[in-house]
Amino acid sequence: MKNAVSESTDRSPQNRTLLGDIWRRFRRDKMAVFGSVVLLIIVVSVAIAPFFYTTSPDAIDFGNSIAPPSWKHPFGTNDLGQDQLARILIGGRISLAVGVAAMLVAISFGTSVGAMAGFYGGIADGLLMRMTDLFLSLPQLPVLLLVIYLFRESARAIASGEVGIFLLIVLVVGGLNWMSVARLVRASFLSVREMDFVTAARAIGAKPRRLIWVHILPNVLTPIIVAATLAVGTAIITESTLSFLGLGFPPDVPTWGRMLYDAQNYIQTAPHMVIFPGAAIFLTVLSINYIGDGLRDALDPHSKSF
Repeated sequence: MKNAVSESTDRSPQNRTLLGDIWRRFRRDKMAVFGSVVLLIIVVSVAIAPFFYTTSPDAIDFGNSIAPPSWKHPFGTNDLGQDQLARILIGGRISLAVGVAAMLVAISFGTSVGAMAGFYGGIADGLLMRMTDLFLSLPQLPVLLLVIYLFRESARAIASGEVGIFLLIVLVVGGLNWMSVARLVRASFLSVREMDFVTAARAIGAKPRRLIWVHILPNVLTPIIVAATLAVGTAIITESTLSFLGLGFPPDVPTWGRMLYDAQNYIQTAPHMVIFPGAAIFLTVLSINYIGDGLRDALDPHSKSF
């Protein structure tokens, strides 16, 4: 009886917190919880499993090429006899790193543009939004292919090997995915800047920088967080597309998209070469999208409290 009373007290409105309410709303979304579990398994696997699964991802064995899944090679081998599981685990690190880094580029630039446009308005708003419209009108995939094709050798020369390609892909992918974030942030700034607490802060002499960073930005984090979550999935898909088209990382770097590119001629004879890297991309992006949907509902202040 005492425990029941204590639990009821803990759930009373006086003891509830904002983070607690967000977590309660999030965990009621079964698909968001499922996505979180799957994504956690994938992240832990690519981060830790290579230390335990010690098969080399680069070891070539022509006598064991395109072998089906077995106890020795759980995901089979590719046309060079390289272990597919080892390559998926190592490649997952690169694909996830590209997704997170490109997301940070897109969110940072989009938030900056949206904040300036929404806070200052007027000419600044008009110029920044026209620039946003210009980027929105660009055909993303052709521009990506053109930029990567033209500057990949220069990127390799500036930074050593794969690091230069990584930086180029991150900057290009992030630089072509900030527009929706800028529009969301601008709309939120236009709404929040007219609220009473912002007017009061301005009346007591708060400078624009303080108004933006201290008073307005913390109140528009919800769309930014949701957009950041979904941007990771978009970046992973984009990097996989570039690698599949042969314009991503070099052949010796086993990203998931590159593995699909190498497997395209073996779809019928060795379907496992396509299924496993394709499933890794599918499950990762699907999980991230479920988490983004769950966060959108959990962070919505108009959602029903539980």
